[in-house]
Order: sequence, then C-alpha cells, then structure tokens
Amino acid sequence: MDIESHPLQPFIPEGARLLMLGSFPPARHRWSMDFFYPNFQNDMWRIFGLVFFSDKDHFVDNEARTFRREEIIKLLNREGIALYDTATKVIRTQNTASDKDLEVVTPTDLDSLLKRMPMLEGVVTTGQKATDLFTEHFKIAQPKVGESVTFEFYGKELRLWRMPSSSRAYPMKVDRKAEIYERVLLKTNREARI
Repeated sequence: MDIESHPLQPFIPEGARLLMLGSFPPARHRWSMDFFYPNFQNDMWRIFGLVFFSDKDHFVDNEARTFRREEIIKLLNREGIALYDTATKVIRTQNTASDKDLEVVTPTDLDSLLKRMPMLEGVVTTGQKATDLFTEHFKIAQPKVGESVTFEFYGKELRLWRMPSSSRAYPMKVDRKAEIYERVLLKTNREARI
C-alpha cells in the first residue's frame, strides 16, 4: 500500500487564536477545491456558513459543485482560525476517506505547529482520529463531543475543544453541528469561554 504525504501546508493566519485539526485530507479525486475540507460532500463549509452568516450555502457554489475558497480564506484570516491535520503521512487501508481506514505513518509535529501560533488560545479537533492523536500526544483526557478540556503548553493554558465530525457519515444534522461549532468559532463566544 502507498504512503500518502499531506498535500497542503498548514494554513496559519497572522495572529491565529484558534487551530482546527482534522485527521488527513481525502484522496485527491474527491477534492472540489485546493484547500482543507475539499470534499463537496463534507459539511465543514456549510457549518461555517450557518455559524457566521446563518446560511449553509454561503460558501457553496452548487452549480460548480465546489466551495468559494477565496471567501473562506478571507473569513479565516479575519477570525484568526488556523487549519491543519494531525497526520502528515498515512496509508489508506481501504479506498475511502474514512478515519477508520487511515493508518497513521507520521503524526504531525504538534509542538512545532502550536509554537508557530503565539496568540493561540484554543484547539478544535474535528473527528475521533484527530482527537485520539492530539490527546495521546499531550497526555490529556478526551472531552465529550461539544465540550472542552484545558491543557498546558509551554507554561500557557490552552483549551482543546472536541467538535462533531463534519462528515455526513457522522449521525447529526448539519444545523445541530453548527450550533455546537458556534460555541467556539465565534470570537465573542470564544473569548467568554476560554
């Protein structure tokens, strides 16, 4: 089986205060754009549309079956939301995008990644594998979906939020996922809770 290397560099806006970590991108043939959460069937950018604009199609180009990448990047820069994944090299044990079919060969150097964000306040994991890898690395308890735990990173207290997967395979309606993500994505809510 082939080892796949992560095709993207971390997306880190200046002054990033929140880091969202998935597991690993889907296979390239599933991409609708050249960015994170590129599968048109994934609901991450619909969740963002609901949270920030009360419109799940705000970032969706249904006609072209893609997402409005430049608008997404503009929002992420404005909100200080960084994106990456918890694995940099994987083997797909099956030909799927499912976390359960990913064998992690090389986990992300999380210490190095977090050090690149001196203003960081919190981390969001967007699936079980990402949560497993992050909590194992930092030796912290896993929060329940929608909840958080604190952890120390080089003398600074940060918060890990466990969010529901944006995959449609995760058994929760997109509106409900957006309600949970809203707790951490909106700056005012984040400042009040962190």
